[in-house]
Amino acid sequence: MQEATPVTPPEPDPEAFAPPTAAIADAALRLGVDARLAPVGLRALGPVAPLAGRARPVTHLGSVDVLLETIDDASPGDVMVVDNGGRLDEACVGDLMVLEAERAGLVALVIWGLHRDTAQLREIGLPVFSLGACPYGPRRVPPAGRRMRSAFLDGIAVSEADHVFADDDGVLVVASDRVDEVTDLARRIVRTETAQADRMRAGTSLREQLDFTAYRRRQAADPELTLRRHLLEHGGAIEV
Repeated sequence: MQEATPVTPPEPDPEAFAPPTAAIADAALRLGVDARLAPVGLRALGPVAPLAGRARPVTHLGSVDVLLETIDDASPGDVMVVDNGGRLDEACVGDLMVLEAERAGLVALVIWGLHRDTAQLREIGLPVFSLGACPYGPRRVPPAGRRMRSAFLDGIAVSEADHVFADDDGVLVVASDRVDEVTDLARRIVRTETAQADRMRAGTSLREQLDFTAYRRRQAADPELTLRRHLLEHGGAIEV
């Protein structure tokens, strides 16, 4: 019997991965796109690689039914955004809901409120962003009705026409119709800055790469010259 030839898996395509939020923010700034910053109090439960997905927002009113409905309507790759009003007296998401979202192919949960079952959530591994942990679940009587397909993160509106970008630096919300151009520019920024960092490690300082001596000379003659303009003329990707 002829032995099967081992199949070497293809190298991952770097363009298939979400850019970090820092690059998304810089790209949005350059393009004049509104990248809405979620409250900085929203932190990931553990280290998180950059991720992105279409927003699946829901307003939580005290019952898991609307969360299950959101998962039921979601597509793999989506990010569920749960608005629990920033409440600090209850957790609105726990291990079963996060596991259900993970099994359905969602890539993250963003909770304007608290989570619980922290140890189990770490074991599941699905990225969860929240304001922290609380052992209590909801103790209020929820109203009946269909889910509200919107969420607010302390005043930052999120709808199903949005995309979410998130990593260890935080959470950004961008209108879906601008995502492609923002992502493309963010990837170019990452490539440029990665090359700059590589040259620094090889011995060429950032000041040398940006010809900072020339900038200081030009700026002395032209006090209106900004470092941002100088970087733009040099093709740099650093936002200052």
